[in-house]
Amino acid sequence: MSTLSAAGPRPVVAEPAPWSFPQPDRFVLSNGLAVQAFDMPGQHVLSLQLGIPAPLAGEPLEVEGVGLIMARCLDLGTARHTADELAELLARKGIALHAGVGERGVIVEVDTISRNVSEALDLMVECLTEATFPEAEVRREVRHRLADIGQDKADPASLASLEFIATYFDPKDRASRPGGGSHESVSQITAEHARAYHAATVHPDGAVLAVAGDLTGIALQEELERALAAWSSVPSHQPATGSQGTRAADAGRIVFVDRPGSVQTELHLGGPGPDRGDPLGWGPYQVLSFAIGGSPHARIDRVLREERGYTYGIRAGFRHRSHGGLFTALGSVRGEVTVEALEALLDILDLRGSDLTDAELAHAAGYQARTAPGRFATCEAVAGEAVSLALDGLDTDFVSRTVAQIRTLDPDVARQAWDRHRGTDWTVVLVGDAEHAAGVRALGRGVVDIVSAMRAE
Repeated sequence: MSTLSAAGPRPVVAEPAPWSFPQPDRFVLSNGLAVQAFDMPGQHVLSLQLGIPAPLAGEPLEVEGVGLIMARCLDLGTARHTADELAELLARKGIALHAGVGERGVIVEVDTISRNVSEALDLMVECLTEATFPEAEVRREVRHRLADIGQDKADPASLASLEFIATYFDPKDRASRPGGGSHESVSQITAEHARAYHAATVHPDGAVLAVAGDLTGIALQEELERALAAWSSVPSHQPATGSQGTRAADAGRIVFVDRPGSVQTELHLGGPGPDRGDPLGWGPYQVLSFAIGGSPHARIDRVLREERGYTYGIRAGFRHRSHGGLFTALGSVRGEVTVEALEALLDILDLRGSDLTDAELAHAAGYQARTAPGRFATCEAVAGEAVSLALDGLDTDFVSRTVAQIRTLDPDVARQAWDRHRGTDWTVVLVGDAEHAAGVRALGRGVVDIVSAMRAE
């Protein structure tokens, strides 16, 4: 048996070098569509991501979820091709097309090899402008969405998230209801609703297209002008305004969703947080998220997982929205320690900025700064971030400024940022066996309401 030589000294990890988000070429097409083109040599599978401002708050109340159904049906039949024919055309050219919705609007994603970019653009525009929303396809997508809703209600983590938004946000605010609609609203959606929503929202006005990848030899602006000429703007079109994310007057309470016999308790806690326009910048909040709940070595897991063994892991951090934001913590704990785990978590979150050490803030900042280039190493990540920022009214320089702020972060700014949004009036949702509710109530952390899982579903 050979003997291993003694290990030498550990290598020194260098400080992160300055880094900037890729800078695009920008131009506006004749139909008004804003384009950001990122040339990323060597990445021959291009990512084209189109963001169309159509906030969920603009959906008709009685058919909420119609945006998602409309997006899912864009490639399921056009004036020229059936769903099967479109699928065959996309597969033959190695083109992936997907559409979905988010808080801010409709996102259409296309991946294609560079030599097939013309065909990819033609098929994308065909789906945008000539989608017919066949009755059978819409009914099928409605059934799929209803099945998804049933699955969400059966999964404790999804159920906790649904109960959280219903508790946290004002019932009049769109944010209080599922982004993909409820069982009641989705059940009402027809092909005619999908067509009407498409006609009302899918326009180039205010939209942005990000194209990222190796653009060598591609006359991109000419290709886009040719392909997108058929997608015309509507001068009178005014995109709906987004949800304000108004918090409910009675949000500061604990809701226990009773699932008798559960051996785990799912926990979802939250309070107000900043958006990306916060005066202190977004950098401190990314650092705080990592230091408090973003890794197994963060404050929460160091106590609840490593020291006490209550959980496999709880993740916490700041989440921006188009208006305002949230601080959330979520994960599951062993059922028999529900009370102790919640008490420990709330005690950790009671910390003040002055309790955060220079060492933990420096570690969190170093990790965030060092990993930023890796997070944006692919064309898909670059295009997706560019569209997300544009729909929020932000430029790609925002990412560079944020990383620079993190790399040179003053710990006192991070402490100030924590105190600025430190939660004291938490919204807490627990999904598990309500036999633990009496112990939770005894913590004195707020009103505790018990609801049945059947009612929540």
